[in-house]
Amino acid sequence: MQAAVVVDELVRCGVREVVLCPGSRNAPLALALAAADAAGRLRLHVRLDERGAGFLALGLALGTDRPAAVVMTSGTAVANLGPAVLEADHAGVPLLVLSADRPVELVGTGASQTIDQSALFGRAVRADITLGLARPDDESQNGRWRSAVCRAVAAAAGHGGPAGPVQLDIPLAEPLVPGPGVTTSQAAAEVWPGRSGGGPWTAAQAGTHDAPVPVDLTVETVVIAGHGAGPAPELAAVPTVAEPTAGARENMLHPLALGLLAPRQVIVLGRPTLHRKVAALLADPAVRVIVLGADPRWPDVPGQAARVGTRAQVRGAVPEHWAARCARADARAREATAQVLAETDSPTGLHVAAALSGALRSGDRLVVGASNPIRDLALTGPIPPGVTVESNRGVAGIDGVVSTAIGAALAHDRDAPGARTVALLGDLTFLHDQTALVIGPGEPRPKDLVLVVADDDGGGIFTLLEQGHPRFADAFERMFAAPHGGDLPALCRAHGIPCTTVTPDQVPAALAGDGLRVVHVHTRRDGLREMHARIADAAGR
Repeated sequence: MQAAVVVDELVRCGVREVVLCPGSRNAPLALALAAADAAGRLRLHVRLDERGAGFLALGLALGTDRPAAVVMTSGTAVANLGPAVLEADHAGVPLLVLSADRPVELVGTGASQTIDQSALFGRAVRADITLGLARPDDESQNGRWRSAVCRAVAAAAGHGGPAGPVQLDIPLAEPLVPGPGVTTSQAAAEVWPGRSGGGPWTAAQAGTHDAPVPVDLTVETVVIAGHGAGPAPELAAVPTVAEPTAGARENMLHPLALGLLAPRQVIVLGRPTLHRKVAALLADPAVRVIVLGADPRWPDVPGQAARVGTRAQVRGAVPEHWAARCARADARAREATAQVLAETDSPTGLHVAAALSGALRSGDRLVVGASNPIRDLALTGPIPPGVTVESNRGVAGIDGVVSTAIGAALAHDRDAPGARTVALLGDLTFLHDQTALVIGPGEPRPKDLVLVVADDDGGGIFTLLEQGHPRFADAFERMFAAPHGGDLPALCRAHGIPCTTVTPDQVPAALAGDGLRVVHVHTRRDGLREMHARIADAAGR
């Protein structure tokens, strides 16, 4: 009864996407979800790997802007949700973790697959709720169960603060399946009633917070739009360095153009994470920094922010001389990037990103790996208007990107039938989440998702960091680049996933097709450090 009530209330609260990992202790929830899926009340996705399942749910939540749930058995199964929970926390993604648990009296007794699951995710969750153990035939529990589910969904969706992950821990005692002769649908039908009309037991109204900050645009100003940046039409005329996930912006400014400028004021939207020139600018005590956003954990790494609010209350206009100077610097940086790429014979991730960004079309959803691909895209863009860009930039890990892309594609299929989802990622990111390719024959599959993998046989990003300096060459290849020597097309064939190997200039044509498929591009990382230095030098002259 308890599992049926929980699933019924999830649906009433608007949850439509649920990922389930098989297990024994979560059997009551699994059977209730199977019945709801069969009735068309929600869409169920079954996955074997809990870590990937968490990122699949995260991708579904990103694609729908509503909470998605992931359900698993007890023990290490719950702990495997840690990376996805941390990403959802820092990125503000509504994620519900429904963890099946053993009765509390078994904790600490040596019972198999039993750990203390309460507060397992610490401060990373918006709420940590534990249901009491079900008592048969006690209908007074109906309201408490339904209220707890509503509380969990509201907290995940951002009631009273930013959206994020929530853990709803559900202790379940044996028997874990219905009695003899009772079918899945019959068990699910035995549910205490919710509110009349099909609505949630407790409707939580979302609040808003408005704190305008006065901004004088006559001062030489740039906008830095980072991950999660919301719309700011009042700042449309201001030259803007926008990371790919910040969305399309007017008056775009190439990040390398900052080397040719000396702004006196910076307005930060979202959370900037990609460019060192941006970090240096934000740390300059001579620059006035204004941070806009509703999250109380506003971004201010160097501690230089002068004002924080939710939106700009502008006065004055961008000076013509400043707008013209920024436009010239932007043109120079883009010209320098394109010129160095054209002069470089060896294919790199930058070449792949440039080819891909030019092939995107309005309506596409692009999911980008958090290592070099997102940086390559930022340097070679811009992203065409009408393209939605997602990336796990909350904690900027490479884990779960394939799962996130599959979740985003499944959501995109439902909300925009006939639309295309494209993912750009490196080989290590692809290998890190290869279990995401294990999709059962009866599970929902993306209608049009192409994974573009730039394969340089290792961690190319370390070539560009301090440890990539030639003086560390004796240890670099093994300790940092970590070549794997893997045959990615063979891996795809093992999972029944079509894979095509192409050159960077063949990427646009290779995007055509349907279903889940991989476009594999061999790239090189030797010489990458020198090529980036040439681009920066040419852009800054």
